[in-house]
This record gives sequence, structure tokens and C-alpha cells, in this order.
Amino acid sequence: MATIFKAEDEQDGGRVVAIKVPHLEYESDPNFFSRFQREERIGLELNHPFVLKFIPVENKSRPYIVTEYLKGCTLEHTLKAMRPLPEKDALKLASLICEALEHLHEHGVVHRDLKPQNVMICCDGTIRIMDFGIARNDVSRRITRVGNSASMGTPDYMAPEQVKGKRADKRTDIYNLGALFYEMLTGVVPFQNDNPWAALNARVTGDPAAPRKLNPDLSPQAEEIALRALQREPAERYPSAAAMKAEIDTIDHMRVTGLADRLEEPAPWAPGISQRPWVLAVAMLAPLLIAVLVLSFLLLRRNMGTP
Repeated sequence: MATIFKAEDEQDGGRVVAIKVPHLEYESDPNFFSRFQREERIGLELNHPFVLKFIPVENKSRPYIVTEYLKGCTLEHTLKAMRPLPEKDALKLASLICEALEHLHEHGVVHRDLKPQNVMICCDGTIRIMDFGIARNDVSRRITRVGNSASMGTPDYMAPEQVKGKRADKRTDIYNLGALFYEMLTGVVPFQNDNPWAALNARVTGDPAAPRKLNPDLSPQAEEIALRALQREPAERYPSAAAMKAEIDTIDHMRVTGLADRLEEPAPWAPGISQRPWVLAVAMLAPLLIAVLVLSFLLLRRNMGTP
């Protein structure tokens, strides 16, 4: 949907920056254009060493976003080279991500699409949380509800409330991070299934496999942290990213409560037996259908000359 260019900022001593330029076919799409503007607006509100830094630019000739230029690789590339990650490295990365998320949440921002592609591991050992294309903040809340984009996200990392099309909050980001942490520890995503509808059904009806069943070398503490973040009910997860970070940073002293012993198998799904996949399908497709209807209505009004 966009191309990233490496450039020099001549107004700032030749500083190297990255420029995100949307493709022309998407630039003319009102929905995409609104999301693109919202991403820049949210990015400019944030200022944290572990969050991608956005650079303000005035008097643009066309839409584009300027950010700091990063050297490193995404967590996605890291996991392709090594999975699972050593527990110590997974804990360190999760702790840094928690710190970045806490900053977002303190500013009323919910990322809603935390995944390996959106975490950059920099050469200096730091990280950056990137891509605020479907993030929500207090300013964008009205826009979010119109399109019901609470159901947006990446299926392998979506929280149950996202699957159901319910409103996301900071505990949704905790679940997304839990899925990411689970993958770092085990090498696989929490709910593996070739059928995407069955995988979505599983996350709203049951729990993932215990991490230590997939990687026996894990500590019970790391397993418990992942499972608590992945609780189906938001109220049963960590109440904040800071609370999750505190437990990660003091893992040697944390108490294991036995979450792994209380896991429930996801309800079986088969076409014609359970109607739940149809509910999930509607929840996933609703934003697209609403957007198409709204756009069609606006085009019809314009063609009829309605002011």
C-alpha cells in the first residue's frame, strides 16, 4: 500500500530519514487516506525511545510520512532465522515492548496490531514499535466506531474481543503481546490451524497449548507470564503493560499459580455443526461491508449533485 524511501533531510543537516509514500491507487481511497492521516497524527503525539519517531513536515505537495531511519531487522526476520528464541532474549524483548506499550497507553493510544512485522530490533540493542495504521486514540474514537474497526488486526495475534468485533483497549494490546511472547518462546503462534475460521473459533472458545509442552526447556515462570497475557477474558490479563513488565523483570521471584494446569481445550468446529464461524465471518467482514456501503452512498450523492 506504500513504499518506504531512504532520504536526507536537507533542512536538518542532511539527517537520514525514512519517507513512507502511499501508492496512488490507495491515496485516492477516502478510508485509506483517513487511516494514513490518523497514523501520522498519532505518531507525532508519541515520544519514547522504543517507539518509532515521526518527524513533522509542513506544506506537503502530497501525502507522505517522515520518520527516523532505523538500522536493524524486524522481529519477523529474527524469528525466521531462529525459532524459538532463547528464553532470556524473549524476556528482554518482551520487557522492552511492555515499556513502549505503557507509553502508548499513557497517551490514550491502543496499537491493536502488535505482531513481529511491527517490532524493529535495532543494531544498538533497542527496539521500535511501528505501524500505527489501525491504532486508536481518544481523537480517532469516533472514526473507529463508525467503521467498527475494533475487529481489525492480524488473525494470528488477535485478541478474542477483536475476533468478536468488540471495542479494543489496552488489555487487547496485552493479549497481542502475549501471542507474540508465546511465539518467541515456542516458535509457533498460539492457535495453529490451516483453517483460519477454526483458528479464530479456537481463541474465543478455549486456550492455547501450554508453552512447556512445545518447548520443555522453558521455565514455569515464563510459561505463566505468556498464559496470563493470553487469558480470554480481558479482566484476567495483566491490568497494564507496566504490570506485565514488572513480573518479567522480577521473574526469579514471581509465584507460579498453575495456569498451565487449568487450560481448556478449544471447542471443536466443523461446518454445519457450529454456527459460531458464521458469527466470526460476519464480525470480520462487517467493517469492509460498511465501508463499501458508505463509499457507495457518498459517490451516489456526488453524482446526483447533492451538496
